[in-house]
Amino acid sequence: MDGSNESSQGDGGPFGRPLFDKPSARALSRVGVVDIGSNSVRLVVFDGAARSPAYFFNEKIMCALGAGMSETGRLNPEGRERALAALTRFRLLGDSMGTGPLTMVATAAVREAEDGPEFCEDVRKATGGKVWVIDGKEEARLSAQGVLLGWPGSYGLVCDLGGSSMEMAEINGGHVGKCVTSSLGPLKLRDLKGGKTARKKHIEETLAAMRAEMGPQNNRLFLVGGSWRAIAKIDMERRGYPLHVLHEYRMSAKSVRDTARYLEIANIEELRLRAGVSTARMALVSHAAEVLREIVKTFRPRDIAISSYGIREGLLYEQMPQQLRDRDPLIEACRFAEAKDARVRGFGKVIFNFIQPLFPKAKPEEIRLFKAASLLHDVSWRAHPDYRPEVCFDNATRANLGGLKHSERVFLGLALLYRYSNKREGTRFEDLYPLLDPEKQRQAEILGKAMRFAAMLWLSKEAELGELKWHPRKRLLELRLSPESTPLFGEVAQARFLSLAGSLEAETLIKTARA
Repeated sequence: MDGSNESSQGDGGPFGRPLFDKPSARALSRVGVVDIGSNSVRLVVFDGAARSPAYFFNEKIMCALGAGMSETGRLNPEGRERALAALTRFRLLGDSMGTGPLTMVATAAVREAEDGPEFCEDVRKATGGKVWVIDGKEEARLSAQGVLLGWPGSYGLVCDLGGSSMEMAEINGGHVGKCVTSSLGPLKLRDLKGGKTARKKHIEETLAAMRAEMGPQNNRLFLVGGSWRAIAKIDMERRGYPLHVLHEYRMSAKSVRDTARYLEIANIEELRLRAGVSTARMALVSHAAEVLREIVKTFRPRDIAISSYGIREGLLYEQMPQQLRDRDPLIEACRFAEAKDARVRGFGKVIFNFIQPLFPKAKPEEIRLFKAASLLHDVSWRAHPDYRPEVCFDNATRANLGGLKHSERVFLGLALLYRYSNKREGTRFEDLYPLLDPEKQRQAEILGKAMRFAAMLWLSKEAELGELKWHPRKRLLELRLSPESTPLFGEVAQARFLSLAGSLEAETLIKTARA
């Protein structure tokens, strides 16, 4: 697993079979990945768009394999039993889902335990599969590749916190650079003698050594791992943040400090229930918060982002041809959704080309959202008409879509809501609208109403709808209909066009044509 697609596919690598047969692959054959960590054992089955895979199945068991290892040097006996039972179940699930052999990867606890090889042999006997035990730097590299699956071309420092170790890797323009590993996992910190004072000294000294090896890392800090996600949930609860999506959730250095202090004074059980954190995970959060506070102090990142993607997604990225890696995960996911669920496949491109003149000064990051919305404009048609606007908003804001900031999720959701509704008031999502500034809210309304109108001129993916022209200085919206779309410009279509003009605060000029 040296990062070379040719070598990993030539000998099968951890998957034992190539996942992407052609560089032009759009879809991913169903594949199961098991991450045997120091704290949890998780099965994820991926399916769907190759560049932006969906989670067909996701199950986690908190086994705490690494608990007590500092004293015994061996895996936690109870954790071993639970892990073997879970892995046996996962193999059966994989068989029933048609994943082929599961890819099983083990990290710090198994690689450090004296009975780690014995455990791997027990797994082989129970499941028939091989456990790939990776070292710390390889773990860091794969986690960083997982981040790149969601953020193509990113710059920053990836920090993956497991139960028994913590890894860091730098990413620069879509490539993984230096990698380093440490023993700063909360299970090991919990077993450290000397209490909080000894932990603080150990954390500071370890991070100083890691910084000396990694060098300055002042870009974005990407946080990977269950304990970081638990801290993010608590930060959301403390702030009253309305969108409970962990991927791409942002924190500042100040919010990290405030949440660490909040943890020190809160009733832990009440906080755990409010934030939706498991008991086993909550037991490690305070130690994880101590580490995060020192990371922020040591590296001084520009900002902090939570990544739901890590080692499991990194294993997929490992096998992707470069042509596939270079694609936009958001657009790929939306193309896949359109091909699977839209009534007229390919009509999204027609709509995008038709509405683009409304936004002559749009930036590239805005245009990709317009493309995504156009591709998704009709994928929820099976929902009851009364609920389509809310279904669209809910899907856009909470679906597994890579490469989207929270504000962009709300933009996409609002545009798709307007695709099926002339107004946004009275929905259960009103507390999310302020995540988007007023000008972007207005832009989403215009985009949604433009799609709502364009959908009335429904023909085929080769359709010539006509032409929209926007004259901002004159406040004039001009519509030139093609001969084939003119007969479709009925009363409802006219009403939707006038609604679009109203949002633009424009007068209208309509030119129809006859075949």
